[in-house]
Amino acid sequence: MSYSIISKQNPLILASASSRRKRLLEQAGLPFRSVKSQVAEAGLFGNPEHEVCLLAEKKASEVYPRVGEYWILGADTIVVIDGTGSKIPEQETNAAHMILGKPGNAKEAGNMLRLLSGKEHRVITGICLLDPSGGTTYLKAIATDVYIKKLTDQEIDAYINTKEPIGKAGSYAIQGIGSFMVKGISGSYTNVVGLPLYALIKALISAGALKNFPLVPD
Repeated sequence: MSYSIISKQNPLILASASSRRKRLLEQAGLPFRSVKSQVAEAGLFGNPEHEVCLLAEKKASEVYPRVGEYWILGADTIVVIDGTGSKIPEQETNAAHMILGKPGNAKEAGNMLRLLSGKEHRVITGICLLDPSGGTTYLKAIATDVYIKKLTDQEIDAYINTKEPIGKAGSYAIQGIGSFMVKGISGSYTNVVGLPLYALIKALISAGALKNFPLVPD
């Protein structure tokens, strides 16, 4: 079945109020409208890739009845680190890995940053694309490995005092002040910010939501 392509008159619906994801879509020049999903992000268990895909699909599906026949994008991003040997209260963990959520205060942020210090972790974003009939046309988890420098207590305390870590998955923002601690990455940079643009645009073209890219401004 053929559907209308994404345009200013027929924008992509982003099932999120995330400022990071909105900035990335603006950066790419994709017409979109943000509609916040009411799906709770807590309670991730089991395989991280499966969980982020499940949550991304739930977000998109929750928004669909409220917006009607549009292409809808759901996404969820988590930070995963080796869970062996150390644990942080309030974080989901098993023998193989620990999922770091979004710290709500300075203490939680400090615990997460000390865990990440001098180590490699993985940022995983699940993206789900619904077509205008509400059917899932794309569902995939994209992973990026991130390498963090060894952080001093002074650096951790100073970074927390900027307030940037609060509410960020893993307690840092690679696109902000937190870039000082990132030694390198392997994979998509925009995935760490919150949305893997390469995978998304490829999926939109494959699904027929876009004929070509980049889009020519009106």
